[in-house]
Amino acid sequence: MHREFFQMGVLVALSAGAGWIGWSGHVLLLPVAGAFPVLWSLAPARLQAAAISAAYFLAASRGLPQGVANFYSSDIWPGLLLWLVASSAFVVVHVVLWTDRRGWQKPLRYMVACVVMAVPPFGILGWAHPITAAGVLFPGWGWWGLGAMAAGLAFMATPYRPAAAMALAGLWLWSAAEWTTPILPASWIGVDLEMGASLGREFDLKRQQELIDVARAQPPGTTVVLPESALGFWTPTVGRVWQRALTDTGITAIAGAAIVDSQGYDNVLVKLSADGSQVLYRERMPVPGSMWQPWRAWIGDQGGARAHFFANPVIDIGNQRVAPLICYEQLLVWPFLQSALHRPDAIVAVGNGWWTAGTAIIDIQRASSEAWARLYDLPLVISFNI
Repeated sequence: MHREFFQMGVLVALSAGAGWIGWSGHVLLLPVAGAFPVLWSLAPARLQAAAISAAYFLAASRGLPQGVANFYSSDIWPGLLLWLVASSAFVVVHVVLWTDRRGWQKPLRYMVACVVMAVPPFGILGWAHPITAAGVLFPGWGWWGLGAMAAGLAFMATPYRPAAAMALAGLWLWSAAEWTTPILPASWIGVDLEMGASLGREFDLKRQQELIDVARAQPPGTTVVLPESALGFWTPTVGRVWQRALTDTGITAIAGAAIVDSQGYDNVLVKLSADGSQVLYRERMPVPGSMWQPWRAWIGDQGGARAHFFANPVIDIGNQRVAPLICYEQLLVWPFLQSALHRPDAIVAVGNGWWTAGTAIIDIQRASSEAWARLYDLPLVISFNI
């Protein structure tokens, strides 16, 4: 009995370590998350599979309680509750699909769990997905690399796991030795800001002028990307201010904003230039809870951000076809893979992460975006506010 408890403790501890290290915000450590299917498959019973799954997900998403506390200026308890609720989807899926049958039952069921956690509805909370490591192990392979990573994860849930682990470890070492970060598209630049919680909440003329000065400081002809929510509430007046300011500069700005109406709001990306302004992108998956609140409609209430799940997977900016990812979308699988189906020329990843102070959330978002960019060998533009 004591030996069984010890073995279970080791599996849970290793699973927590895989989640913690793999999702520490360092892109080259993402393959550590690939240890999870090994540990899940070694669980002797369904209850132990639940504990292993919970340990992995809770460790990977450890920044959530502090982030929620920062966002709402509250104590840690609401964040802890949300942390536990968010983990329930991952745990339920992996517990229901766990089996003690031998042969190909476990790897097949693990692949089903991977797919379920990659697409809505469960994919809405599909953070910390091990498939993200495909960009580190198979850079430039595209869809073939995604398939190879899926096959590798499946083999990690079989008795052949030692051979699979050795093969993936060899690819990991080779990739780490040859690793190069994604390049910027020609004449593009992503600007990081340090405006804290005021960005998106202060949108008077003074703030617009500050942002315009940042854009105008770039070389003529540059496409400048500014963070999520940079413009605050989007209005025609804001568009005209920017249009006048960018006249004769040749500069195009891509910036985040919110379009508000009586039903709620859209989190968007807007294109600004001397030729005018245009809403390019409406966020497919806002943050559940703090932004996307579908339960309000169930009780006849209004408000919250709208989710445009499978809309506008790519946007056209000049002669570039771009895959846009706003904040939370960078932690999920399906938004980027949907965009990849449309053969984008580059990725634009923006966020407003002032509330992540004291956590690795922004680093994890950057690492995830970088991994997807390297998998498909795409240029990457990143812009965050802290």
